[in-house]
Amino acid sequence: MKILITGASGLVGRALARECSGRGDEVLAYDHKALDIGEPDAVETVIGEQRPDAVINCAAWTDVDGCESDPDRAQRVNALGPENLARASRNAGAVLITISTDYVFDGRKDGFYTQRDQPSPISVYGHSKLEGERRAQAAHARTIVVRSGFIFGPGGKNFLSNVVSLAERGAKLKAIRDCWGTPTYGRDLARRLRELAELDLPGIYHVVNSGDGASFETFSVEALRLAGLSTDILEVVTNDSLGRPAPRPRNSRMKCLLSPAIGLAPLRSWQEGLAHFIRESHKQALKTQI
Repeated sequence: MKILITGASGLVGRALARECSGRGDEVLAYDHKALDIGEPDAVETVIGEQRPDAVINCAAWTDVDGCESDPDRAQRVNALGPENLARASRNAGAVLITISTDYVFDGRKDGFYTQRDQPSPISVYGHSKLEGERRAQAAHARTIVVRSGFIFGPGGKNFLSNVVSLAERGAKLKAIRDCWGTPTYGRDLARRLRELAELDLPGIYHVVNSGDGASFETFSVEALRLAGLSTDILEVVTNDSLGRPAPRPRNSRMKCLLSPAIGLAPLRSWQEGLAHFIRESHKQALKTQI
């Protein structure tokens, strides 16, 4: 397949480029500097000239607190960006996959969110991502929306991706005990994105690793245990105690109703994905020391 990736310098974008290249695909990888998805003319030109089989959108503004203070930028990137890609993909005859978020839900549910649950975002970030889903689907019938969350992996800038490296440097860590999600290993997410591109079955998919989910606290404890590090450096806090500008859902755990129906096996447990991530990180660290 010929696959065009936006947001290719991010955690998921890099993992996806690696996954597709390993499968023998022709990969067209664009970071923000090469292609700003908020610019409709640029998007139309690039996709129209390249004529890919699939466009996979990994570009987004994921700074939840930043979005809260700059809703116009959030709208441009997270809502209008997917619409621009959808329109250009339609014109080029390509399937579009765009990544959305667990933050489209308000977190009041006790169990897992599925496609049957009505989105009800509580932050500017969540609102912008939900609007991006809907705009993309309205612009192009061959749109696949992939909701994910608590994503971790190589090169990630978030807490989950860096808890072990921070601990190894002796940093004090604040782990939130009362916000739950379903951790998702970037490489496993990338593999599923590639599978969905090949299947070309429009709809909304929840793509997360298997298991009961985790809080930031339980994820951190497991990560430090797997890395052979002490958990004494963890300071367990509540979400409200941090006083962050944007509200977060208390529970954003997700499961997919659609994947099993089309023959897609569940992803491995988040603990297995985390163990793989830590092993690979240590191997990479040893290489850089040699």
